[in-house]
Parts: sequence; structure tokens; C-alpha cells
Amino acid sequence: MHKACRKLGYGVALFLLVLGTGGSGGGALLAQEERYLFGEDYPQLDRLAVGQWWTAPRPRQNPPPPMDVPRDQVVAFALYTIDHGVLKMTAQLYPLKPGEPREARLELFLDGAWREVSRQPVLYPGWSAHFRIEPWDARRDVRYRVRHAEKAQFEGLIRHDPIEKPVITVAVMSCNSSRTTGLRPEIVNNLLQQDPDLLFFAGDQTYRHTEHTAGWIEFGLQFRDVMRDRPTITIPDDHDVGHPNLWGENGKRSTLQGNADGGYFYPPAYVNMVQRQQTWHLPDPVDPAPIDRGITVYFTRLRWGEIDFAILEDRKFKTGPAGKIPQMGPRPDHITDKNYDPKSVDLPGLELLGPRQEAFLQQWSEDWTGARLKAVLSQTAFCGAVHLHGTPDNRLLADLDCNGWPQSARNRALRLIRRAWAVHLCGDQHLAVVVKHGIDEFGDGPYGFTSPALVNTIYGRWWHPEDEKPGPNAVPNSPLPWTGDYLDGLGNRITMLAYANPTDMRDERQRADGYGLVRFDKQNRRITFECWPRFSDVKQGDGAQFPGWPITVSVEQNDGRRVFGYLPPLEFATLRDPVVQVVRQEDSEVLYTIRISGNRFEPRVYAGGHYLVKVGKDRPERIVAKDLVPGRSGEAVAIRVP
Repeated sequence: MHKACRKLGYGVALFLLVLGTGGSGGGALLAQEERYLFGEDYPQLDRLAVGQWWTAPRPRQNPPPPMDVPRDQVVAFALYTIDHGVLKMTAQLYPLKPGEPREARLELFLDGAWREVSRQPVLYPGWSAHFRIEPWDARRDVRYRVRHAEKAQFEGLIRHDPIEKPVITVAVMSCNSSRTTGLRPEIVNNLLQQDPDLLFFAGDQTYRHTEHTAGWIEFGLQFRDVMRDRPTITIPDDHDVGHPNLWGENGKRSTLQGNADGGYFYPPAYVNMVQRQQTWHLPDPVDPAPIDRGITVYFTRLRWGEIDFAILEDRKFKTGPAGKIPQMGPRPDHITDKNYDPKSVDLPGLELLGPRQEAFLQQWSEDWTGARLKAVLSQTAFCGAVHLHGTPDNRLLADLDCNGWPQSARNRALRLIRRAWAVHLCGDQHLAVVVKHGIDEFGDGPYGFTSPALVNTIYGRWWHPEDEKPGPNAVPNSPLPWTGDYLDGLGNRITMLAYANPTDMRDERQRADGYGLVRFDKQNRRITFECWPRFSDVKQGDGAQFPGWPITVSVEQNDGRRVFGYLPPLEFATLRDPVVQVVRQEDSEVLYTIRISGNRFEPRVYAGGHYLVKVGKDRPERIVAKDLVPGRSGEAVAIRVP
């Protein structure tokens, strides 16, 4: 029977599922066919949420929450973003039963009454419903509730865009171990007290590899009390799509254990379900064309509180190492040979972000519509700021699962981020660090903050130089012994500013679990990185951060190249806070594109030559000066832009 159903196609099978919800015979037929919902080879995928899911046995060890809940509780949670007049919201429902309506309703509290504004289907598989409202007035707070049938509902607040706030706070989180079940009150209570403006979950929201819907609902229950009333960015990482590691390689199929050959192991339908549940509510993709085998993309941008966030997929286009570079360790992705040459693994044709995302970053760096500062968000770090992996006695020279490899592609990405004087925020590494990236020299690149694991039971990591010595330019008066300039195992330059090593992986209070807060001070053009232990009690005053934090840097320091000189100061008589771009004329290299504060700016440059300056309200649209050369001038050049 299943072969006949496959000939009819997935759409017909889904139609039968929606209509054939009454009799037991139909249920048995569908249960048989739905064993093959994601393909004949994968009957185990999402079995707690497909077919006759209510009969599926729950795992004995570390089980997720029951999927069969009272029917007035089937709306599990909702999450949303707003960007330039568009509200997008995903409502996640528990699995529904035969005969229950496959529709969710969005209501808003307007003019003193609840008003229904949208009805949307509950999509299967995955049980998510998606609402898009435009135009959306982001100047006011609006209460919302998502409803199902007569009694089930989930309520929250759609916040206004906090452009009036001088400081915008972003919570950065990742790696939420499914081995520790139950709620996360110690983290959520702190976040509610600290009241961030935006939540960023960088990946590994769940480690239930083949049961994403159950794991995603588990994650939502853990964090819904802080997600319900503020915009939330969630992006899936390797474990979310069922991988130990992920090199997406533009969507090919992975067949090698460990997936180092590149591509995705599970079928595109499963990957797309995961991405729909986690990312549909983000602003629309900037380049929506699917990759190979129809796998969707979501890389995009979100502007909130006058901070412009580029949201990247640093796994999807990355080349897998197996078969492309020499193997120099026990696995294709682990290098332990101390005599290897880092250049031997940085070969032509290897990709990291890929051409489409590099083109996006270039365009994003030059478009400052609605933005005063910029930041880049992705899954993992642009370096290998780790020495010990898994256990304190497992020292690796390099792990190719980080964005430090391939090195040439890493450097291209950092140069694009540096053009906007942007900071990079990520997770994945299970080790909190703040580094300043070096590209051609130590310290010439942007800052990067990797958040700690929320719950760090899966894989401990440590920063522990083998010689146990600080690097040059160590942080003065730091409580940490190993800061300063280092080369990672791939030869990348990094300046270590802070790290949070576990002290005892057997004790949850000493595993370095926690989360990050990043504060964007728009007025003073400063960024502060905070790193909070999971069990700190902010409300009670027991709020000590990890040693070495907080760290405050100026926005300008995200471009750390040595200053060769300054162009004549420019004074803009007709524009305040314009966007300014500096270009070297000899090779058309864009040095940077930034929004300045005020109407006077003295452009810095990093080499001799001739330069032109472009200016505009939100983009560098007009050349206002050219043939400028470095050298201080007492008088400002007056600029008038029509």
C-alpha cells in the first residue's frame, strides 16, 4: 500500500490525512503510510509527532514532555519578529488528533477588545502555523493571543520597536542540552529581570536528533515565558537537523558517518520542516532560492532598536573536509599532527559562507536604512578558540567544524563584517569567549563573542594553551591567566580577551553553563559583552559574571587596522548622522561604510593613495569628495548634499 501512496505523492497523502480523520480504518491506513512520511529509509523521523503519534512509546531515558496534553493547552508557544512594517509570527502547536481543526487564529487586543486578524492552517508535519501581518505599526505595544478551537490559547505581547532607547540589549544563547530535561527557571527568571530587547538562540535548541517536533516543543516550554513578549531569533544548527556536525555543501546528501563528506544526512523534507519551525518567523530571506534538492534558505536581516542584524547560515554552504583535504588526525575534521602546514588545508574552491551570503554581506554593509549600528549573527565562531575537546585530556590542534576553516573564506567573511564596523555573535562551541579577530595582523578584525552552552552536558571544551603562558598584549589586570595574542590551530590570528572554562563537568554548577548579554550603546557607540552563569541570581543580587567579564569596546575598534593617516575632515551642512563610505581610488577597495554621529567626520585610512568619499542618508549614494590624500588639514571641507 505504501508504494501506491508514494505514487500518488506527498500532497495527496497529506490531503487524505486532513480529510480522513474520522474512522479507525482510515487512521490505520494513514498510520501505515506515514511510516514513510520522510522516505522509506527513515521511518523513525519525528515519530512522536506523526501518524498515530499518541501511541508512540516515549524514550525511557531523558524523555521529552508528553505530546498528548489537555486539549485546551495545544498551543504550546509563539515567537515573532518585526522588520520594517512586517510582523511575522509562528505558533507552535502540540500534535493534533483526528477530528480536531487544522487551523489557528491570531487575535490582537485593539481599541479595548480582542479582534481576529488572521486564520492560518496548522501545517503538517511539524504542527506549526504562520501569520504575516502587514503593514504593521511598530510604534506601539499590542497584546496578542493565538487560539485553537474553542479553548486553547497562548497569549503574549508584541513590543514596539525600541528606537527611543539609547541602549539595546540582546541575549545570546545556544546549546540547550536535552539530557537535562525540565524547565529552565534559573535562566528564564534572570532574563525576565534583565529584560533584553531581543533574544538570539544561535542553534542546538534541541539535541533530539530524530524527534525535532518534540524537542522543539520542549525548548519552547522551557523559554516561552521570556519569548512570548519580545522578538526572538532562532536559527538551527547541526543537532537541530539531526547531525553531530554539519557541512551543508549546498544541500548534497551526506553518506559518511560523522557527515564530514558534506551535505545533509536526513531527507530535505525533514530539514525543511526543522527550518520552517525555527525560522519562518524571521524576516523574509534576502535571496530565497533553495539550494540543491530543494532545501530552503533563511539568511536575512532584522532591524530592531536601530541595530541592523545580519543573520547568516554558516553551515549550509560550507565544504565538508572528507576527501577534499589531507586527513591529519583520527577523523577527517580533527587535526592532531603538530607538523602539518595550515596552508595545506586552505585549498582553492573550499567554501564557508558561499558566494550568495558574501554578496549579501557586501550589500548589507552598505545599506544603513533604519540602523545606527550593525551586528552579524550566526551559529559558530570564525576561529578555533579551543584547545581541549570533550575531555580535559583530548587536545586537538584544529577542529574543522569551526568557521576558522577554510582560512581564506574565513578572512573574506571577516573583511566584509569589518567594513560595517560590526561585531559577530554566535554560539555552538560550548565555551564562552570574547576574541578580537586578526586577518593580516593581530587585532585588525572585528570582535567576536561566543556564548556559553545554556546546559553543557554534551561536550565540554577548554581554552588551555599547552605552554600555559599568556600571549603578547595580554589583558592588563585580567583574572584569567591566558589572554593576549595567539594563533589558533589553523594559523588564524586571534586576541583572547576572556574565556569561561568548566572546572568540573560532573557538577552542573561548575560546567560553565550560562548565557550572554550584549549591550549596544548607540549614543556612545560602545558595545558591552556580559557573560552570566546559569545559576547566578540577578534578582537576589548574586549576579557575579564569569571572571573576565564584562568587556566594553568601542564600535570603531571593530576595524582594528593600523591608521596610516587621516583625510581632511568633512562637515555636512545639510545632513545629520549621514552614512559615509571611504573608497581607495587606485583599486576601488571599500574601506568601510558607517553611519556617523553628528555632521562632522575625519575619515581614517590605512595606506597611502587617493581616496573618494561617498555620502547619503541611508546609503552611500553620492560622491562628495575625491582625490583626497592622507594628511591633516586645519579646515574642514564643507559638504552639501541635495
